[in-house]
Amino acid sequence: MRFLEERIRRDGIVREGNVLKVDSFLNHQMDIELFTEMAKEWKRRFADRPVNKILTIEASGIGIAAIAAREFGVPVVFAKKSKSINLDYDNYSTQIRSFTHNRNYEVIVSKKFLGTGDHVLIIDDFLANGCALMGLLELAEKAGAAVEGIGIAIEKGFQEGGRTIREQGHRLESLAIVESMDAATGEIVFRQTDC
Repeated sequence: MRFLEERIRRDGIVREGNVLKVDSFLNHQMDIELFTEMAKEWKRRFADRPVNKILTIEASGIGIAAIAAREFGVPVVFAKKSKSINLDYDNYSTQIRSFTHNRNYEVIVSKKFLGTGDHVLIIDDFLANGCALMGLLELAEKAGAAVEGIGIAIEKGFQEGGRTIREQGHRLESLAIVESMDAATGEIVFRQTDC
């Protein structure tokens, strides 16, 4: 996904604390044409998998997941980070730690939207330490759903999340893997991949 790497280089901003700011096109203002290209690439990479649902977590993953769900022709389910009065009470839940917000969240998915017989593709915008992804994997396991794969827009390859997930045997397809970033110079180095 060279065009995603080029977009990150052009519009991404590296900040202290290993923060890559991509809010101009990925997770605040959303470039739908870019999302469509990413969705097509995930569809190509996971064409051999029987995906019947896309699973993500609120909030930044929802836009990308929705476009991917359209490409796969399946619904998208997102784990909510807060309970509200209009939610059912029969839910799967788990605790996750947010790297971005530096806090813990209880995330929930209604049992009527995720269960045995579901074959999910997890889609999210970022993978750093893997806490959110581990939470989604736990929710899928509690539901008895099969995780057919994981699609990540940007993986921070210098943090342990991707390695941990791959060591667990999950098929993880990141479209751009950042090997290193330098806040002082703004330099971003990507891992070279075959795709």
